[in-house]
Amino acid sequence: MSSIKDIFINKEWRFWDQSMSGRTKSALESFAADDMLCELVGKEGSLPTIRTWVHEKTVVLGIQDHRLPHIEAGRDVLKSHGFQSIVRNSGGLAVVLDSGVLNISLVVSEHNNAIDISEGYDIMVDFVRHLFPQMEGRIEAHEIIGSYCPGSYDLSVNGKKFAGISQRRLRHGIAIQVYLCIEGSGAERAAYIRDFYEAGLQGEQTKFVYPVIVPEVMASVSEILGQTITVYDTVIHAQRLMNHMMQNVHMQSLQPDETDLYMYYLTRVVDRNKKMLNKFE
Repeated sequence: MSSIKDIFINKEWRFWDQSMSGRTKSALESFAADDMLCELVGKEGSLPTIRTWVHEKTVVLGIQDHRLPHIEAGRDVLKSHGFQSIVRNSGGLAVVLDSGVLNISLVVSEHNNAIDISEGYDIMVDFVRHLFPQMEGRIEAHEIIGSYCPGSYDLSVNGKKFAGISQRRLRHGIAIQVYLCIEGSGAERAAYIRDFYEAGLQGEQTKFVYPVIVPEVMASVSEILGQTITVYDTVIHAQRLMNHMMQNVHMQSLQPDETDLYMYYLTRVVDRNKKMLNKFE
């Protein structure tokens, strides 16, 4: 079974930081970047990669969310709170992105060694535990009822969820993605998603059981620690952690020879999102 030490210690990695440069761009660009990296890393055309990314005021909807009986009303509520909404190409339900939420993608290859789904999640849990030594021994991984996008690998401290993990698998590459609520109010973000579901359901019964959001079960890292932790601090610490653990870290953004493949995946995610959103019109 792979561990963080197996994939990091004395290995070469690529670090692509979009925590500042990606803020004003659509989150669809990040999903395209991870798909591109999955293919490249999967066929060993790129080093395994850590990508950090942040996007302003976006709610990323899951496949089931777009099937809400009153999805247009739900999206209108999000818009009234200043959020745009898109549909992502991986599993899960609605999550909030804003300037206080840091997303990290670990992209690895299983070309030579298979990594099962639970292993992928465990690798990210281990990484987050290393990333926040202030919470040593306190981070738990299990579903937090009442949170948005609940799952078996919700990360929490004392019942307060601050992160969620997902995976994207494509062409022998795996993008293990975590959203980390670093700054601001976790409960406030959760309240936006509660309002979204209330407007999207309007009391109707559906085959799929949507989460009943209880904002108080969510918090940011800053709230949990009782001190100001910023997205910038966390990105710098991630870089230092990589430099400490790995043989060589290459700071490398999108390369000229990767542009065509990136545009291919961007066109795919944009077209798919457009088709999903057209169903709302």
